[in-house]
Amino acid sequence: MGADVAIVLSRGGCRVTVADPNTGKRDQLAAHVRAGLEPLGLAARARKVQAVATLQDVAWSDVALVIECIPEKLVAKQALFAQLVQLAPAHALLTSNSSSFPISAIAQGLQTQERMLGLHFFMPAHLVPLVEVVLGPQTDAAQAQQLCSYMRGCGSVPVLVRKDKPGFLANRLQHALAREAFAMIDEGIATPEDVDAAVRFGFGFRYLAAGPVLQRDHAGLDVHCAAAATMYPSLSSTVEPARVLQGHVSAGRLGMKTGAGFYDWPEERRQAERLRYERLLLLGLALLADELPPLDRNL
Repeated sequence: MGADVAIVLSRGGCRVTVADPNTGKRDQLAAHVRAGLEPLGLAARARKVQAVATLQDVAWSDVALVIECIPEKLVAKQALFAQLVQLAPAHALLTSNSSSFPISAIAQGLQTQERMLGLHFFMPAHLVPLVEVVLGPQTDAAQAQQLCSYMRGCGSVPVLVRKDKPGFLANRLQHALAREAFAMIDEGIATPEDVDAAVRFGFGFRYLAAGPVLQRDHAGLDVHCAAAATMYPSLSSTVEPARVLQGHVSAGRLGMKTGAGFYDWPEERRQAERLRYERLLLLGLALLADELPPLDRNL
């Protein structure tokens, strides 16, 4: 994720330093960034990205924005932010790419919470335009607005999340859908394959053109209101993960990274799926090109 975020920042013309203790990942960074910039005709900007082994190797006086992309462990994030407060300049924004932990929990006890925000990207970060800018209770709203402008300059589509709730905006929507999807699989209403097809080739197909709110204006609010009154009482309201989901996790079927999840992923199929997935995301970006923030190609 950190390497993909580096692509996002460098396509906006920013100088980027990635701190990663893993030698192999540092060695692969330049090629990865160049590959992400080449389709945009911006491969030359890859030279703006460098990798270092430790935080102490960063030229901190030049840093205006810090984006934490370490694993989802709250204690580790809290410890890292305590370091960043000591290392980063007083004007630098300190942000977390956490997908679930509120920035208020990560920044707990620190004296600089007014310049701490969530900055949540979606995998793969350089292909999915959305980024969530999440305010904590103490965050300076003006700095959040400036960060939104900054991300638009990098070609991203920022949304401002004004309350620091777990899951923020997009993941809360995504998990509401997933809860119902897995509940229907548990009940034997549909197979995983049919659930995926219903989303991809049904209502999800329309989401490229209109989100759920705009789509209701297209369809008619009276139609939606009547359907909601009929369906809402029977929708899943469980507070526990679905049985089928817990079963796969208990069995070690965690998805592509273990070779199996809801689907089986032998290496050849996994690689082919990654290519198919990225190809369709690129086609989606091409379709939305006129609605995405423009990049300055004269930097």
